[in-house]
Amino acid sequence: MTMIFTKPVFIFGFLVLLANALPAQTTSLNGAWKALVDPAGVGDWRQVWLEDKPQHKTDFFEYSFTGAPVLKVPGDFNSQRCELTYYEGTVWYKKQFNYTLQHGKRLFLHFGAVNYAADVYLNGSKLGSHEGGFTPFQFEITGKVKAGANALVVKVNNIRHTDGLPGYGYDWLNYGGISRDVELTERAGTYIEDYSIQLKKDGLHTVAGRVQLNGIQPAQHITIRIPELNLVYKTQTDEKGMAGIEFSAAFTLWSPEMPKLYKVVIESETDTVVARVGFRCIEVKGNKILLNGKPVFLKAVNIHEENPYKGARAWSKQDADLLLNAAKELGCNLVRLAHYPHNENMVKEAEKMGLMVWSELPIYQHIQFADSAVRAKMGTMLEEMVRRDKNRCGVVIWSLSNETYPGTPNRTEALVALTQQCRALDSTRLITHVTNTQRYQNNTFDVWDPLYQSCDFISLNEYIGWYVPWQGKPADTKWKLVCPEKPVFISEFGGEALYGSHYGKTDEAAYFTEAYQAKIYTDQLQLFNTVPNLCGVCPWLLFDYRSPARMNPVYQQGYNRKGLLSDKGEKKRAWYLMHAYYQQKK
Repeated sequence: MTMIFTKPVFIFGFLVLLANALPAQTTSLNGAWKALVDPAGVGDWRQVWLEDKPQHKTDFFEYSFTGAPVLKVPGDFNSQRCELTYYEGTVWYKKQFNYTLQHGKRLFLHFGAVNYAADVYLNGSKLGSHEGGFTPFQFEITGKVKAGANALVVKVNNIRHTDGLPGYGYDWLNYGGISRDVELTERAGTYIEDYSIQLKKDGLHTVAGRVQLNGIQPAQHITIRIPELNLVYKTQTDEKGMAGIEFSAAFTLWSPEMPKLYKVVIESETDTVVARVGFRCIEVKGNKILLNGKPVFLKAVNIHEENPYKGARAWSKQDADLLLNAAKELGCNLVRLAHYPHNENMVKEAEKMGLMVWSELPIYQHIQFADSAVRAKMGTMLEEMVRRDKNRCGVVIWSLSNETYPGTPNRTEALVALTQQCRALDSTRLITHVTNTQRYQNNTFDVWDPLYQSCDFISLNEYIGWYVPWQGKPADTKWKLVCPEKPVFISEFGGEALYGSHYGKTDEAAYFTEAYQAKIYTDQLQLFNTVPNLCGVCPWLLFDYRSPARMNPVYQQGYNRKGLLSDKGEKKRAWYLMHAYYQQKK
């Protein structure tokens, strides 16, 4: 594509914003929504979104939002009504709102996420559909919103599908509902649709990126300001609304020790975006991961998007603070947000706290890679994940799959193609796939999966001591790596323990004792000393979490008990072992 630029100009000083280039106006639609539970799936043929009213004495309808109970948005429906605890099916949501759109402006209806499938209707007309429970989507409603009262209806369905992402088999509660923020965003007629502002892959001072406009005035002057640095950069978009950007400055680089964020103002002639952006460089050189040119050991923990005290899907800043503060107390510098992209509050608050973020796609076991529709969904979810967080410097790793199997038809080819797509979308972060396909024989790990050829580093889940017995002394473990030159990250390990369980035989797994879990961790810490090119470890996981597949009535009670903390925040013995390990690991 041919780019048209003005000569870049740096001006030191602060300039007044253009009068007509005002930031977007946002109106929240969070709060109480009327809700109809539809376990029989009859709402479509009854056209619930129209909500017809009786016209004659003999008219009646077997549904109505009038008098319907309410559900809170954001929020999952499973934790709000006890009869919906394990419900997988359709719920219809309705919200009425008043709006008057300013002349010359455009209006967008934005959803942070809906799990899993959503059909959206405004004033009786369908806006569109979205599939995928953990990434944002929006519809333009400029010509469809009415001055005054409007009715918004959303059909939400969290039923699992063989061709879904994830598919049928996964180890967490399938929270359904409108689980993240819903907003109306009023934009200029030609607005800043997208931008990318991050350091070049191999640089510590040079920013490279782009700005994309959307509207009938695509060719405009663009100004980027970082007031704290007295920096102003100017360029110009081409006839397609695109402008490449590149400039250098003496940035204070973002790191866990110094999580520096700058106010960045992006102006076109008709629109303004204000963001908080940090600058850092993450890369692999040889067998090490470097942050800002220096080796870093990733002291991580796995986190599910669940508030353990509420037993509900986490979504708010308060939820994020609870989870992330627990990770900080453990001594972490990275959080693996498993096994799907978490909400924006988690990413933003982690960045502020100095926690690096591992963001992951829900390509998790049993995926039908031979299905072309599934591969298309993978690509769409990748684009949605990268688009949302590509300017969040705290996000340092894109993880594109977890525990997939080479014997699945088209698996390796599909994931290699996805990796190539990710590199084309964003070259500033590390890319990995997590596997558990390694062989363990004669106290030797054979890490052979060909998928690692396309990764920046090796990530593997191993549960030696829990699902697989030790075959020798942990300190005598041997390794054979398919890519011996690459860093190795232990992305999952651990075992289950019910907090306070000290009875029965503490050397037998069946009693779920803290002592048995602690012994697993003691052995694992010895194993880590044998791992070639070890760049980090990540216990599974921070808190016990809800999982219907965990049916032991005494010890599990519908929870995966591998947490270092109980669902009430109580510290198990293994927590102290990991805390001590991270304290001494520099």
